[in-house]
Order: sequence, then structure tokens, then C-alpha cells
Amino acid sequence: MANRDPISPSARAFIALQYLLPQHWLTSLVYSATRSRTPFIKNTLIESFCGGFHPDMSDAEQPDPTRFESFNAFFTRALRAGARPADADPTALVSPVDGAVSQIGRLDGSYLVQAKDHAYTLEALLDERQIWPRVFNGGAFATLYLAPFNYHRIHMPLTGTLRAAWYVPGSLFSVNATTASNVPGLFARNERVVCVFENGPLTFAMVLVGALFVGSMTTVWHGDVTPRRPRRREVLSVPAGATLPKSAEMGRFNMGSTVILLLPPGAADWLPRISPGGEIRVGQTLARMR
Repeated sequence: MANRDPISPSARAFIALQYLLPQHWLTSLVYSATRSRTPFIKNTLIESFCGGFHPDMSDAEQPDPTRFESFNAFFTRALRAGARPADADPTALVSPVDGAVSQIGRLDGSYLVQAKDHAYTLEALLDERQIWPRVFNGGAFATLYLAPFNYHRIHMPLTGTLRAAWYVPGSLFSVNATTASNVPGLFARNERVVCVFENGPLTFAMVLVGALFVGSMTTVWHGDVTPRRPRRREVLSVPAGATLPKSAEMGRFNMGSTVILLLPPGAADWLPRISPGGEIRVGQTLARMR
């Protein structure tokens, strides 16, 4: 096996601290604070965030950060109409999020690349060993990371009808590059929500991965899926007629995290210019369907 890149003392300490922190308790505190409507609290949080992360508000429906009723409303802000036009070509699979490509490529059988020298399985990611791992085995995947300053609504990469959805309990490690490079099985270890869709004969999935301080994950069908009590695996309802067009909003991260897009074998070709480390925006074409 190839030698891993050395990890700095500060990064080592950051990773070790995450194993020790009461992750869910701290995240519950963040959940409460970010929903406070007390002007002093919410404005202090918003102004501190803007000073540290400098989010681009020019394409927001409401460009004044302090006009939002809470920090979470600011964080999950809507975009102005037309800010993210999507490729109308039905063969174009578009980005569901603003963010960066963490990893992209094809599965080696059941294995997805997490980072250099780290891989994990579909069975572990989906917490399922029968139907769905067989559908995506040997297919394609894209791991898309949302930084704190990004837009945090999640959109449809293709028109799709929700076929199955479930919640998987887990840890709440950070999902940044340092943690992804040093915590084995990170995305299969963290709390997550899996949504499987049909587009004609095509099946595709989006896995919403929770993270430290991600107070909740939301879908348009289920509302806030997390936080959840008790934290146990749960099949989520599939409403009748749960179909959304390409680029429509399907969910939100209340604080930032990661979406993993799964495709079956032979379904699409990633565009050559889409590679790890590249920035992406909602509606940007990622692949062409075959």
C-alpha cells in the first residue's frame, strides 16, 4: 500500500478532538441557537459568520443578511429567480448543489473512493445489503461538498419520482477534506438521509450526509428529518405523486455538509472538465446521460 501523506499536528489534534466531542449534544445546541429570533442573538451570529466566511449575497433573493428572522433562515436563504439556470437538454445531468467536487468517478464494484488510501462500500453507505447496492454496483458516483459560505439548498439533478427514502443514524464528524482524509468510512459513519429516484428506466440516488453542527437535514416531502429521537434507522414515507422536475428544490442542509450522487452502470459519462477540487453550481452540467 502506498504511504499516506503526513498529517500535521494541528490536523491530528482536530481529528482526535472530534472523536472526543459530544457531537450530537453540541449540534443540538447549534440547532437551538441558529433558530433564535432574538434580534441581538441572530444578528450577532449572522454578522460573525459574514465576517468570517464572506458569503456572496449578490444572488440571494434577500441580499441584506440582517433582514432574515433567524440565522438558519439566512443560512438556507433562497436565490433570486434565474440565478441558477439549468441546462434544459434532457440528457444533461446537472449539479444539485453549489460547492466543490470532493471525489468523482466510477465505483470499483461496490467501493467508492473517499480520499487517498480511503474507500468505503455501497452497503455501508446505504445501510442496506440487498436491492439498492445491486442497482448501483459498478456504477458512477460524485461526492459534492458544501462549504459554510455556499448556498445550502439541494436541487434535483434530473427530473425524478421519489421511489424510496430512509434515515440512517450515525456520528457527526466534520466532512471537510482533512477529516475525509483521516477518518475511515466517514460518509458511511455519519448520520445520513438516502433518497432513491426513478427517471423513466433510470434509477438514481442522492445521499445527504450530516456533519458536526448540521442541526438538521430537510426534504420537501418529509420536512426536518433530523434531529430525530430515537436515533434509529427509519424508512421514510413516499407520498403519492412525489415527482420533481430537474433543478427543483428537494431539500436543505441546515448548516453545511455533503451530497453523494449515485448512478447505475452505463447510465452517464461525467464531463472531462468535472474533477476533484473543482467548484460547481446548481444547474451546471456534470454529465451526459447515455
